This record gives sequence, structure tokens and C-alpha cells, in this order.
Amino acid sequence: MTLDRFYPIFEDCDWLAKMLPLGVKLVQLRAKDLDESAALSEVIAARDLCAKHGAQLIVNDHWKAAIDAGCDYVHLGQEDLDTADVPALRRHGIRLGISTHDRAELDRALSLDADYIALGPVYPTILKKMKWHEQGLDRVREWKELIGERPLIGIGGMTIERAALVYAAGADVVSVVTDITLNADPASQTRAWIEATR
Repeated sequence: MTLDRFYPIFEDCDWLAKMLPLGVKLVQLRAKDLDESAALSEVIAARDLCAKHGAQLIVNDHWKAAIDAGCDYVHLGQEDLDTADVPALRRHGIRLGISTHDRAELDRALSLDADYIALGPVYPTILKKMKWHEQGLDRVREWKELIGERPLIGIGGMTIERAALVYAAGADVVSVVTDITLNADPASQTRAWIEATR
């Protein structure tokens, strides 16, 4: 499956309902702090919105809900991998994206045959506190050489201007959060991203 080059991440279905009609074709639902029942409801709603708009949904963390809802992509961070049942995901035909920040994490992701690898933060990010400093473009180039044909996602501190550099360094996809969600006009910014990446 080919992933769209523009990969925004949103915290709930309200965001998806506003952004998918603009032409977003790849989106992550990163809904934190939900119990299993609430997570399943949110994932089902996101699945249905994405189906309506012809978009690929990737479910962050809530792997049980993704299985129950019949989704086809899950994204897991390294800590999520400690508790997720990866063989169960595979048995249900679910593709897997994995976050990486150093070589040990990359080796782990490759050992699990991740369907895509995310590297971050490429640039300084305000999204969450991290123990890693910015990875930089040289690390993007290194990661792409190491993973070959597997899609590489660049994330962290992304702007439209920076995205061009990240693509040039070897990333196949750029993931965006605050450049849209904290923008005064998220819809216009999303349209600008789509125009710049298609």
C-alpha cells in the first residue's frame, strides 16, 4: 500500500470530520486517555469517516480497538510495543508503523517487520517532552539507507518549508501535528499542506 506524502495527526474525530473533506488521504487518530470502550467508539467513528472520504486511517496505540473495528493500520511507540500483542495484529492482517529515535529502536522495529518506520523529532517539537534532541536531516538520510524500500515517516517540528528538506533527505511521508492544530486557520493550513505535497 502506498502512503500519502502528507500525514496529519489528530486527537479526535471532531478534527477528522473537519479535515477529511478538505482532501486529507492519510490520517492518524491519536486519542489519548480513553478507556477501552470509549477508544473503540472513537476508532469506529474514525474508521467510518475515513471510509466516507477515501482516506487511510492509522490508529495510534489502541490496538485492541483497531482489531475489533476491523482497521488495517496501527501505529505504536516503543513503550506501546511492550504491551501490544503484535502477533495478534498480524493475524488480523493489520499493518504496523513504529516510532524510532535511535538505532536500538530501529533494530527492534525492523525485527518486527514494521510496515513503515517513523523517525523523530526531526526538528525541535513542542508537542511533547522528549528525551531525544532533534534528529536532523543527516539522521533522515541514514535511516532511509538502513530501511530501504520501507516507507520512512519524518515527524517533529514540521512546517511546509521544512517538509521539502525532509523529503529531499529521503523521507517518503511527513507527519504534522501542531503546524495545523495550533494554527489560527487549520483548514487553510491543511489545504496549503495538501497543495505543497501532492
